Amino acid sequence: MTVTLRGLRTAVPPTVLIQEQVRDVFAAQPGLSRLAQRIVPTSFNVSGIETRHTVIEELTFDEVDGDREFFDPATGELLMPGTKVRNELYIREATKLYVEAGRLALDALDDVAASDVTHVITVSCTGFYAPGPDYMLVRELGLDLAVQRFHLGFMGCYATMPALRLAKQLVQADADAVVLVVTAELCTLHLRSSNDPDTIVASSLFADGAGAGIVSNRMPAPGELAFGLDRFETVITPVGEADMAWKIGDNGFEMILSTYVPHIIDEHIESAIAPLLAPEPALLADPAGAVAHWAIHPGGRSILDKVESKLALSEAQLVPARETLRDYGNMSSATIAFVLRNILDGTTAPGDRVLAMAFGPGLTVETGLLTVLEG
Repeated sequence: MTVTLRGLRTAVPPTVLIQEQVRDVFAAQPGLSRLAQRIVPTSFNVSGIETRHTVIEELTFDEVDGDREFFDPATGELLMPGTKVRNELYIREATKLYVEAGRLALDALDDVAASDVTHVITVSCTGFYAPGPDYMLVRELGLDLAVQRFHLGFMGCYATMPALRLAKQLVQADADAVVLVVTAELCTLHLRSSNDPDTIVASSLFADGAGAGIVSNRMPAPGELAFGLDRFETVITPVGEADMAWKIGDNGFEMILSTYVPHIIDEHIESAIAPLLAPEPALLADPAGAVAHWAIHPGGRSILDKVESKLALSEAQLVPARETLRDYGNMSSATIAFVLRNILDGTTAPGDRVLAMAFGPGLTVETGLLTVLEG
């Protein structure tokens, strides 16, 4: 049985952040140490990001309706709302993105109706509420009220990979299963001014977005490009537990993203992808040559640089990841959907292999092998 990922679509909130402008705001915050004053412009300038999207409409010097809770344009100061304020905004705005991305995925396929969906898998690590996004998708998209629902929460940037793996397993267990997978992340809710280098780096990278797709055994329609989901693997690196972490604080969620992460990836990336490639010796012998497309989660420019160098990938093979980083930033778990969509929109041929890879707390490396399909 071939399990397919079809109708892959993405969504972002309308407010656009220009990286240079955001840099200047963060650099002008009161209370920055001398070290932080040097780190802020450097982190933003070398991020590889030009634009990002946010659900926080008040992150502007223009007039906005309502009270300001995140940004005071009169002083240029970033405010520090509590976790409740941030999560209330998550509940309202994440729901919109989940529904938008899910509807786009369903509307993209003529042979899949809302009534066909048997399972819903939602993914997020940037907020919580119950009834949650899985429930809201059922209500807002008109899905069957008996649809089976799963939510993968607080796993971090790699979480879409286990979501797709779970979806594949559901289809393998039930040939009639049609699984709607939706991930939405509102990372900018938790950005803040700080003297901590890890927090500064996170503030220069993270953004908001959503992605969705349909996993089933239904093959693509004539002229439609899709992915076959071949297999997935998980590897925990021997070190890195303290270098990438995600915790809940009084003023939002707190990201630990140390500058040591690219070094960890450089040291362990080859062994991390070996279990995925091992069933096909030709792929294991020459990954860069045998795998045409690399859907690498752009956790940051330095991470992409390390992967490209260590695996001897070409510049062209990193284009989808680098373009996603440039235009959208790091949207945590949602980002891999944007990279995969970029690959489908580029130059692909049926039978091309795709290696998808994402990194997260642990340090955990999630990988998936896909094949481009055409109806």
